[in-house]
Amino acid sequence: MIDYLIGVDGGGTGTRVRLADPDGGDIAQAASGPSGLALGITCAWAAVQDAIQAAFAAAGIDQPPPCRIAIGLGLAGVHNRQWAADFVAADPGYGALVLETDAFTTLMGAHGGAPGAIVAIGTGSVGEVLLPDGRRREVGGWGFPAGDEASGGWIGLRAVNHVQQVLDGRREASAFSDAVAAACGGQRDAIQVWLGNANQTAYATLAPLVLHHGGDPVARAILFEAGREAASIAHALDPDGALPLALCGGLGAALHDYLPQGFAARAAAPQGDSAQGALRMVAHYLVKHGMKGTP
Repeated sequence: MIDYLIGVDGGGTGTRVRLADPDGGDIAQAASGPSGLALGITCAWAAVQDAIQAAFAAAGIDQPPPCRIAIGLGLAGVHNRQWAADFVAADPGYGALVLETDAFTTLMGAHGGAPGAIVAIGTGSVGEVLLPDGRRREVGGWGFPAGDEASGGWIGLRAVNHVQQVLDGRREASAFSDAVAAACGGQRDAIQVWLGNANQTAYATLAPLVLHHGGDPVARAILFEAGREAASIAHALDPDGALPLALCGGLGAALHDYLPQGFAARAAAPQGDSAQGALRMVAHYLVKHGMKGTP
């Protein structure tokens, strides 16, 4: 018997969950640390479980055994099928578990399950479209550092590269470069240590500094380049611009003003978030498999 639904949105920066009743009615929300699969299966499950525990605590409900919970998850890193298989194999016993990419659950949340396109920009980036005939297609999502254009990690990487050139004397120093350098340790030796330990999440922590210094010519150029990359993803998804387009993720709204004019006019705020999309996904799974009535 399924008493509760859980929708999970997990990435390289954090994890957000929505707790709902069997009919999808919101009960509580909570958050925890990152659960992107690139950080390890044990780490991912620990973050998911921490967020679920926090959601039940916020609702004042004693957490039931997993077998009474149906969970839908949209996680970064699901493209790696081995990671995805290992994550599912570590299932602690949920009554139903549906795992998808965070791009798909973002798409489900953004347009309420209707046809449309999304460009999701957070620690990483990806685009996905649901066509009127039910087909899905994804653009980007290749992962950092080779892909994930326009993402927080991508922006942060370019900011650090600028700092390296400043410290070498190849570019002029500025308040922007000083701020980024300070965030990475300050001086060359400390920055080298920071670089040796940095992952995509660490680079993404620098993106807010780039946005804060948007008046600086270098920071502004990085942001406009990010906007062009986001527009390129959107164009590849829907070349005719016939479908609704939502700019999603933690940096989606922040980059709206840096999109090329035509795409800025099209891009709308999402109807719902990835955790809501994950709830919708698991609710449909339960209906399809005869585990509950029509949601």
